[in-house]
Amino acid sequence: MLKLSKPNKETIYIINFGLTMKNPIFLIIFLLFNMNIKGQNKEYNKLSPEEEHIILNKGTEKPFTGKFEKHSEEGIYICKQCGVELYKSDTKFESNCGWPSFDDEIKGAITRIPDPDGRRTEITCSNCGGHLGHVFKGEHYTSKNTRHCVNSISIDFKPAVIQVNSINHQEVAYFASGCFWGTQYHFQKQEGVISTEVGYMGGSVPNPSYELVCMGNTGHAETLKVVFDPEKTSFETLAKLYFETHDPSQLNRQGPDIGTQYRSAVFCTNSQQKETIQKLSDYLKANSVNVVTEIIDAQEFFKADAHHQNYYENKGGSPYCHIYKKKF
Repeated sequence: MLKLSKPNKETIYIINFGLTMKNPIFLIIFLLFNMNIKGQNKEYNKLSPEEEHIILNKGTEKPFTGKFEKHSEEGIYICKQCGVELYKSDTKFESNCGWPSFDDEIKGAITRIPDPDGRRTEITCSNCGGHLGHVFKGEHYTSKNTRHCVNSISIDFKPAVIQVNSINHQEVAYFASGCFWGTQYHFQKQEGVISTEVGYMGGSVPNPSYELVCMGNTGHAETLKVVFDPEKTSFETLAKLYFETHDPSQLNRQGPDIGTQYRSAVFCTNSQQKETIQKLSDYLKANSVNVVTEIIDAQEFFKADAHHQNYYENKGGSPYCHIYKKKF
């Protein structure tokens, strides 16, 4: 049986007109035309039964179960059904409500519809009409005083792509050397470094929170992502800074910070990085440093919450366990 969409006012008027005129041929032609128009949505992504329940039938996923609730990677959140861009990652914030929260949308991407209960306002994708969740005002979570409460299942994510221009090529490196605040403190001052972000890598739990990582059960290490210009600095220069700003002989700790999340590790993005780290590690071992630094392939990087970024730059002071000491 063919399933028709809910008719709008114009559709109901035309059907009633056809019935009044007692013209069954007219009705058949109209219905086939209507189905053909709706059939243009075939380019939309195929939805699972659970996705249909939320997106088409306006259901709600259970709180604290969605994959994007604690998600903090840089990029764009898009409509699960049609792929249109809805929210930028810098508008996402932590509300602890159980669903992803945003305080602003991409212009023209969201449609607001008063709920039948007269109390809430539904939000849908302006392009395909897919149900996203609800929007609330007056809660004072952010300066915009707005919270888009969105079902994770209604959206997908496009990570930010590091742009490479023809003149200044950009490369990425990942260093773990104890508390990521101290690691970032030194690297963000280095010439040739374009940007730095603190986060987590090397674990088994997607999108971990800081509190979860601190429990030591996720396998993640506090990690610094470094984007640099190889025409202004080299990976070897950065790797030397890495070894000179922490003690690579300490196993699963750095000073007073104890736990596997504080381990020394370099997550390499290519074989050249591996060779460089191994060469520097061998040099230190030859000079009586018992290096325990892990040299492993880069995995998915999960960006930490905003208040962990640029910690010492924002708070002042300097690291207590990342003291520079020349070693090469």
